[in-house]
Amino acid sequence: MTFSLKTFFDRFSLWLIKNKLREHASILILAFLVCIPIFIYFRKNIFYFDAKVPIDKILIFLGLLILFFFVIKLFRKKLAYCISLYVLVFVMVSIQGNYNFFQVFNAYKIIFLSDQMQQEEALLEQKTLKPFPNKTRVYESVDFLNSKVRNFALYAVNKHFTKTPNYVLNRKFIQYFAVFKEINARWNYVNDPKGQEYFASGSESLLYFSGDCDDHAILMCAAIKSIGGSMRLIHTGKHMYPELLIGKEKDLEIATYLISSELFIKESKNKTIYFHRDENGKIWLNLDYTARYPGGPFLGEEVLSILDLQK
Repeated sequence: MTFSLKTFFDRFSLWLIKNKLREHASILILAFLVCIPIFIYFRKNIFYFDAKVPIDKILIFLGLLILFFFVIKLFRKKLAYCISLYVLVFVMVSIQGNYNFFQVFNAYKIIFLSDQMQQEEALLEQKTLKPFPNKTRVYESVDFLNSKVRNFALYAVNKHFTKTPNYVLNRKFIQYFAVFKEINARWNYVNDPKGQEYFASGSESLLYFSGDCDDHAILMCAAIKSIGGSMRLIHTGKHMYPELLIGKEKDLEIATYLISSELFIKESKNKTIYFHRDENGKIWLNLDYTARYPGGPFLGEEVLSILDLQK
């Protein structure tokens, strides 16, 4: 008797739908598996509603799940073919370097749990902030157009995270975080001369990757600005640190996923992502030298002044 793949799939499909409980369970599981990556894509690229409670996420997911359940049910006599097609597509996508099952599951989990993984720190209104100390000297030290700074940033982005799934889609964040990783891995804290406030330019700090918090913040801003990032500096009176513009809630969700599930898994495990929100609703992520991952804890000091390097 000759084996026929078509006959096998047809008989397997009939076996699945012969029992109503087995049929509905099979369709529901397949609809759920199909729904997860579609939901993630839909959430990121088509519809995003910022609610205080995740009712929008729940309703969208349930709507997609019901839709796929009834679509698959229409083809229940070919259920085995549907399952095989799903497995084949998922294997091909994984081989090509996109999400595998665990990456998709983590992305899905972060969409629903991101609120618990993030901590927003309140900022004073712009009108109540104090003038930024040594504003002109600091601004001029962020020499992001210097070729040495640009070349260093290019070195960092080609050294770290180049094999990350969906690299092209999330390229900017991944490259900014690669610069963060390279600088923070090499930085050595050294005090300024006693009684003096010394500001090293970004290109100067590249020589030894050493200096105080001011020098680190200036280098981080210069390097990330040299590859297109938007940066600002926060002054607390005794400390200065850099922040990266992430964007809106949707962008923070993506950044949180990359940090916790792709790029800084060990460093950020069971940790919180810290950020500030400005008066326009834009989100800024902490990139301090004290942090082992982007969005690490603040030092806890009050923000006194801000230098927006885009102005």
